[in-house]
Amino acid sequence: MRARFAFVAAVLALVPVIAAGSTLEQRISAQRAKAQQTQSRLHAKRAELHAVTLHYDDLQHQLGETNAAIGVVSGRIEALGTQRESTQRRIDYNGIQLDAARRSLRLHDELLKRRLVDIYENGDLTYINTLIAAHSFSDFVERWEDLRLLIASNQRTVRARKAAEARVAAIEADLERTRMELQQEETAQEEARSQLGSLADERQNLVELAAVQRRSVASQVAEIESLSASEEAALEGLILEREREIAAQRRAAGIAGGVESEGALGSFSWPVTGTITSPFGWRPNPFGGGPEFHQGLDIAAPSGTTVTAAATGTVIMAQWYGGYGNYILIDHGGSYSTGYGHLSAIYVSVGQSVQRGQAIGAVGSTGQSTGPHLHFEVRIAGKPVDPAPRLH
Repeated sequence: MRARFAFVAAVLALVPVIAAGSTLEQRISAQRAKAQQTQSRLHAKRAELHAVTLHYDDLQHQLGETNAAIGVVSGRIEALGTQRESTQRRIDYNGIQLDAARRSLRLHDELLKRRLVDIYENGDLTYINTLIAAHSFSDFVERWEDLRLLIASNQRTVRARKAAEARVAAIEADLERTRMELQQEETAQEEARSQLGSLADERQNLVELAAVQRRSVASQVAEIESLSASEEAALEGLILEREREIAAQRRAAGIAGGVESEGALGSFSWPVTGTITSPFGWRPNPFGGGPEFHQGLDIAAPSGTTVTAAATGTVIMAQWYGGYGNYILIDHGGSYSTGYGHLSAIYVSVGQSVQRGQAIGAVGSTGQSTGPHLHFEVRIAGKPVDPAPRLH
């Protein structure tokens, strides 16, 4: 009779705890929904930040291309200037040659004109006298040949001077045409440089605006991350409170006979076979920014690989959990719990008892993840500890 009374008293003592647990479950559910909503906002804002950053990088690339094009055009203008100066020097030199040829031609023309005047006014007896002065026929023939050669030579000299003048004039005309073409090309290149300069100024303004936008979105991301961290901390607090409640219920149920879980001994089996890609402790943030404290082990494995319970216990959480994605939290008693994140599938539900080695989910890459792996945690009184020395 006394034993029966003790049993009834124990059951009655559990009633307010269970009622409180029901209220606590509602608070956990509400907080989880709130954390998930914030995570959704954070995900959208990070996507916006990524898009803004890509736009900023693209504008920077375009600005770099424009500045490079300005450099190329400036180089062309400088080369054209050098070429123009060389052409002008050649024009000046050919001008000197042309003037000399013209002076020589004018001199020959004047001599020829003077000679013609003398012939018209006085008659040209020079050649005849030269022939008459011959002493013999052979001397006459020789003198005639000399006079013929002299006349031919004078004619060739005049023709050569005219040809030289024509060549120099042609060269001068060609150089002048080249100079005009270079000047036109310089003008075109200057216009191109001016247009590129305006484009560079415009793109520089766009880069500055994009930088301001990127800083603004990054600030919003930081604010939401801070809010998300606070909400997840609050959710973890509620879950820890729930763990304590379950522990109290187990102690109360122990009056009627309870089973101590293997997890209370702090020994756990590997939840999945794979390679540890990120150990417990400080590490660079894989998503950028400063260092972060990694609260568990990342174990790489193909997506869909079965994940098993590391020890016997009770599932106290089995759904989406912010950056953890699909997440399972198992209480093992003795203040021990284990967490399994980024799952592609969940095979258990809240309140379900599981055995060590039982399939509870599948490896995935949900939440904030860089690839298929299992994020595995061991917690003591809600605080993360290094799982590695506790795995056997």
